[in-house]
Amino acid sequence: MENLEFLAVVQARFDSSRLPGKVLLYLDEKNTVLDFIYKRLSKSKKISKIIFAISDNGSDDVLEEFLKIRKYPYIRGSLKNVLERFNFTINLYKPRNVIRITGDCPFIDPNIIDLCIDKYKSLDIDYLTNSDPPTYPDGYDIEIFSRQSFKKLLLKDNLTNYDYEHVTPSFLSDKQFKIFNQKDTENYSFLRLTLDERVDYEVLKNILRNFNNIYFSYDNIINLYKSDPNIFKNNLNINRNEGAKMTEGQKLWKRAKSLIPGGNMLLSKRSEMFLPEGWPSYFSKAKGCEVWDIDGKKYLDMSIMGIGTNILGYGHPEVDDVVKDVVTKGNMSTLNCPEEVFLAERLVSMHSWSDMARFARSGGEANAISIRIARAASGKDKIAVCGYHGWHDWYLSLNLNGDDELKNHLLPGLSTEGIPKTLKNTVFPFQYNDFETLESLVNNQDIGTIKMEVSRNHGPENNFLNKIRDLCNRKNIILIFDECSSGFRETFGGLHKKYDVKPDIAMFGKALGNGYAITAILGKREIMEFAQNSFISSTFWTERIGPAAAIKTLEVMEKIKSWETITSIGEKIKTRWDSLALSNSLKIEHFGIPAFAGFSIKSDNALKYKTLITQEMLKKGILASNCIYSCIDHSNDKLDIYFNELDSIFKLINDCENEKLNIDKLLEYPICHSGFKRLN
Repeated sequence: MENLEFLAVVQARFDSSRLPGKVLLYLDEKNTVLDFIYKRLSKSKKISKIIFAISDNGSDDVLEEFLKIRKYPYIRGSLKNVLERFNFTINLYKPRNVIRITGDCPFIDPNIIDLCIDKYKSLDIDYLTNSDPPTYPDGYDIEIFSRQSFKKLLLKDNLTNYDYEHVTPSFLSDKQFKIFNQKDTENYSFLRLTLDERVDYEVLKNILRNFNNIYFSYDNIINLYKSDPNIFKNNLNINRNEGAKMTEGQKLWKRAKSLIPGGNMLLSKRSEMFLPEGWPSYFSKAKGCEVWDIDGKKYLDMSIMGIGTNILGYGHPEVDDVVKDVVTKGNMSTLNCPEEVFLAERLVSMHSWSDMARFARSGGEANAISIRIARAASGKDKIAVCGYHGWHDWYLSLNLNGDDELKNHLLPGLSTEGIPKTLKNTVFPFQYNDFETLESLVNNQDIGTIKMEVSRNHGPENNFLNKIRDLCNRKNIILIFDECSSGFRETFGGLHKKYDVKPDIAMFGKALGNGYAITAILGKREIMEFAQNSFISSTFWTERIGPAAAIKTLEVMEKIKSWETITSIGEKIKTRWDSLALSNSLKIEHFGIPAFAGFSIKSDNALKYKTLITQEMLKKGILASNCIYSCIDHSNDKLDIYFNELDSIFKLINDCENEKLNIDKLLEYPICHSGFKRLN
């Protein structure tokens, strides 16, 4: 190979976590980001050769084609092990020195590179950087090191995954290397001229509109900033090298929030509900009660278990085999799937008061269907509700009545934006075990339907459920039990079986398909037949996977009596929470039935402590907050792992309560959300 004194290696990949394809984005009509880098570097008087180091992953095939067309030199190497990619490049070209440039710095300045090379040559050093600490803007980062010192770095026996991904951190952390930091005459490190986020792209393009060609200098950039700082302001809130400190899951979550309103489809799975900026966010696989994130890290799930969808654990083999068979044979066709009939027969036979069934795929849909049927059957619009019943207009309209009426029914802060104002005073709340308020509503409003959870945080007192059933009988009101969450957790069927109170309609979801989408609406014939008088229909309610999974899930549940197992596990958990709290002098209170139990610490800092639990548990490979949806795979040894780690965290919380420690100093991330908040 050539006798190279300074080889510039530009590391690049197409499939960026936060802005995929960013290196091939066009900054002007002719030049992509990589064009900018190559053409600007080519103006250096000191660089001997420029080489792009891309990955050998299939996602970079498009990058290879681009480089071939442009006739830019390149090599391909490991996707994740960028250190090895550099080693391959250095062994191939054998330069005396290497200049490391990243492919997200289109404004890199050849004059600054030449300045750094001159300084490097004048000193007896192994490594030069201009970013430790930084004084140049983000996007002007330069590193220079000798081939000899790089070989020494490779011989280290304590290299981490971070070293393999980011190549050079060991130069800065190892005292055997002589290093130098090149400083600018003024500190402009607060400026962001790199490309990681969509907003960076817009800022870079706005800057370019002020220049006639791509060869503007660093001084030109600084003068532009001084004359018009507003051009640079939109991305200044992003922390420098933020991506290097984030996992792939955290990067993807940040990317999602710029593309998907709220970031995802379910509020309860938002990262902000657990550990803002620190939650792994996305999974690659799940089995039993263990989850692997997209970075490959395994976690014990002592948390919401898919929001209670997997009583039989993730990936139950019998259920999954049925689903695989459906996929092989076909999930949808012009004809109907027979499994929906078989499932209707099965569920009706389990609930003697019911005669007919309808199916949907989500709990919110099922709740809306039940309300539509009940209003049609009763001929009345007004509804009394207790508990949480989804996201549809009929339910959220309750907050039109007054100030955050739903805050006592699971979530505070639910907005009424988009809810028709004409729905005001059609839905009225009552609290669990407060029969007098409900009776007053019935006597003063023309209530046609009472909709409620059988139990969420506490059981019935003073014959509460029976009184409601009697009230509905006397007033000819339709009683709906929402068992989307509670079904199959304490009985084989609805929780109402435990209390021997029969509704007119009931819904079952979440656990019914053990992770596959299926929700059932059961009801009495004389009520359910009103569904024929109202248009209730949807294409994907007819898919086959949900009903097939539900039939097998019911079979497995009945065979192993899963409801008894998870209730027993939940009771153990509650008992051990109490014991742990007592031994650490903390006061806690429970909520929820045993199979989806939770606790809160009685303190003004309760939300901070919840955040601390999640933060510290993650370090131990455990997904946890302050509630656990039990599954049959939550064995005693897994409970022991969880409680051993929780004990040490409870000790920290006790020290905070006694002012020996400051909870704010222990928290490494923002406090988790307690309810609905807009995500920007």
